[in-house]
Amino acid sequence: MLANKTIVLGITGGIAAYKAADIASKLTQAGAKVEVVMTESATKFITPLTLRSLTGRPVVTSMWEPATEFSLEHIALAEAADVVVIAPATANIIAKLAAGIADDMLCCTVLATKAPIIVAPAMHADMFQNSITQENLAKLKARGFTIIDPGYGYLASGKVGLGRLAETEAIIGIVKQVLGRSGDLAGKHIVVTAGGTREPIDPVRHIGNRSSGKMGYAVAEAARDRGATVTLITAPTALPEPASMEVIPIETALQMKEAVAKAVAQADALIMAAAVADYQPKSVAKAKIKKEAPTLTLELVRTPDILSEVKGNFLKVGFAAESEDIIENARRKLDKKQLDLMVANDITDPSSAFGSDTNKVTLIDRDGKVDSLPLLSKREVADRILDSVVGMLTKKAGR
Repeated sequence: MLANKTIVLGITGGIAAYKAADIASKLTQAGAKVEVVMTESATKFITPLTLRSLTGRPVVTSMWEPATEFSLEHIALAEAADVVVIAPATANIIAKLAAGIADDMLCCTVLATKAPIIVAPAMHADMFQNSITQENLAKLKARGFTIIDPGYGYLASGKVGLGRLAETEAIIGIVKQVLGRSGDLAGKHIVVTAGGTREPIDPVRHIGNRSSGKMGYAVAEAARDRGATVTLITAPTALPEPASMEVIPIETALQMKEAVAKAVAQADALIMAAAVADYQPKSVAKAKIKKEAPTLTLELVRTPDILSEVKGNFLKVGFAAESEDIIENARRKLDKKQLDLMVANDITDPSSAFGSDTNKVTLIDRDGKVDSLPLLSKREVADRILDSVVGMLTKKAGR
């Protein structure tokens, strides 16, 4: 969704300015046209040449000697922007924007643009928590600015505190969320489950599966980028937490069932991408089981069937990871669980196996329509699933 978008990246004079290079690089790799505006103090921390090399675009560093195609009129830069991102934003730039001071190119651009504005503060913890800084941030929020909270950790001063620039992926995630506010899922609440549940045997062991969570996370991020309010209910994964959505961590199937039941109260769709364990130990040992006997017998009982049991006036989308009779088994599950859409894939195909970055799936809806997709990235699969969800929601609204 970043392709062909014009993103004005404002960089101010803090030590975190070096991280702006990564932001600019990843936005450019995603297809965005990144126009960098640097304050004079920012150039003391990172050179304009670095940003120009990463974006392939001239960099604006002065009101008096602009170096871009917008050299005749800075208003043109403001008008061209789809979104303005200031990262890092120092206490000084935040104060100037709150006061409406336009004494540099970045402030002029912000004051002149009608595009959404994202501010990512980065400064010493005491400066960030100072009441004046907080009042200035409150003013910007009240004017519609999106503020990305800084992270907690090691600071340039050597101290540890709240003030680190948010991670690149979090910033880009919020950029996508802001750009997607008018998407085809705007105003919709989508609940997504992801990852493989863990059913405990004792305090250190569990029954699990090989789900990486990648498919569920891709669906959650795609829904966010299309304007939806997203709740992600996730079993443990090695994936970074997606930005701009509610993330509810769980471990067991029972915990997921309880979280889903609460989340779907106001949902428009539930997309159950999680690999929920089918069985759990009947009893869990309170202490670690010692390796003494030559064999160990566990009595297993069924876990709850979340999709079958959850009730409500929302679309239900399930996933069927099958190793044989893919379409037939998926259809049976769709009918049994009374789903609106089933996503079936062959787990014996390495390109669609757990942990892969690609998937080859077949979409089956309750009307019997079968759509076999080619091998796609999981993000592309996610968007194809959501295309179907959008169509179903539109049809449902028209009834």
